[in-house]
Amino acid sequence: MSQETRRVLIVDDDEGHGEALADGLEIDGYECVVVGSGTAGVDSIQREEFDAVLTDLVMHDRSGLEVLREAKVIAPDTPVLLITGHATVETAVDAMREGAEDYLSKPVKLGELRAKLSRAVEKSRLKKDNESLRSENVELRRQFDKSFGFDGLRGHSPEMTRVFEILARVAPTAATVLVLGESGTGKELIARAIHTNSERREKNFVAVNCAALTEGLIESELFGHIKGAFTGALADKEGRIAYADGGTLFLDEIGDMPLATQAKLLRVLEAREVVQVGGNEPTSVDIRLVAATNRNLREMVAEKTFREDLFHRLQVVEIHLPALRERTGDVPLLVEHFMAEFRETHGRDVVAIAPEARALLVRYPWPGNVRELRNAVENMVLLAADETLSVDDVPVGIRLWESDGAATGADSGIAGGLQLAGRSLEEIERALIQANLELMDGNRKRAAEVLGMGERTLYRKIKEYGLS
Repeated sequence: MSQETRRVLIVDDDEGHGEALADGLEIDGYECVVVGSGTAGVDSIQREEFDAVLTDLVMHDRSGLEVLREAKVIAPDTPVLLITGHATVETAVDAMREGAEDYLSKPVKLGELRAKLSRAVEKSRLKKDNESLRSENVELRRQFDKSFGFDGLRGHSPEMTRVFEILARVAPTAATVLVLGESGTGKELIARAIHTNSERREKNFVAVNCAALTEGLIESELFGHIKGAFTGALADKEGRIAYADGGTLFLDEIGDMPLATQAKLLRVLEAREVVQVGGNEPTSVDIRLVAATNRNLREMVAEKTFREDLFHRLQVVEIHLPALRERTGDVPLLVEHFMAEFRETHGRDVVAIAPEARALLVRYPWPGNVRELRNAVENMVLLAADETLSVDDVPVGIRLWESDGAATGADSGIAGGLQLAGRSLEEIERALIQANLELMDGNRKRAAEVLGMGERTLYRKIKEYGLS
């Protein structure tokens, strides 16, 4: 329905009266549909969309109150106005109690009808627009979280708690941030979190992967170029830095940026201006820079492969993202989150994961970090034959790793870091419980799930063995 068209359903068993109302309203630009009975009115509301319903109260087959009640069920947001020649206070109160938007008495004054109808339609439109915007924002946020794995930042380990504390302090400022961490730990997610929680959130977030661009392309991509600057420059091009003006520029894998480009980037940061390739005129820019790398920039500075002055410019705030193997206590939390995400995405009925499967995922070292875990859980949810994920649903590569590790442990008398040979079952159980409690940061419920025992049983054994 277009914004200009306002469609009104008129329900009146007096055909002449209904047509007269329609004639008066159509002069004001309303599109009117007139029906001659309450039943026909209800049928019309079921089939079509209207901005308002105008119904007579007293009709032969169904009363206006009945039409009102049906309308509130079929189209609850559509305003209904009642008209009657039997105006009493009781009738008006009943109508309002049933959800009528307004109430008019016969003979209807056209000016009064127009005013009340206009208010009702405008109120309904504003409500629908607000609800639409809210729904759109919720959906955009949901898609944003899904697309970028924003919730991959979740964690309650001491390592991630420290990261969140730094983010809370740094995000609202204009400080340059350097994010360090292995591939797959979520460096871009940190950059987006900084942008989203800053005053620049309404402006552009521009991400550039320096490792993905050749030395010949990176300067054109970052700084832009003018027509004819080089072969193939057929038109002026705005660079990514200029596009990020007022917002946040995220330079991923900055350790792979060529030295010549590093010098030009330093100039941008110092002078707050950018010059296009082949151009002479500088353009002022206001950007917040967040850079990330999985390389050791200090070693690169010592080796003269990264500019020391740029390194100090980037090093205002450093955020170190831990590898997933360094915060294995977060694995069960992430698994549950990704299960919920992919259950919704793929319409699967997976609702739980067996303790043995969860324990296997906790033990695996995750060389690809959170990204690898997310992909593994998606694979498990997609291929699961049951509503509970089992060890058989775990990707074969992870199961093979477990088999190889178990064989190695059998040869050396070691399993999961515990020396088995020469120890009693009681000693092994005590050590295993203690190890899992430490792994789960003292969370008894999660430790019990990994161990495959009830929480009450675990609590009893903790007391029995005198564990903390």
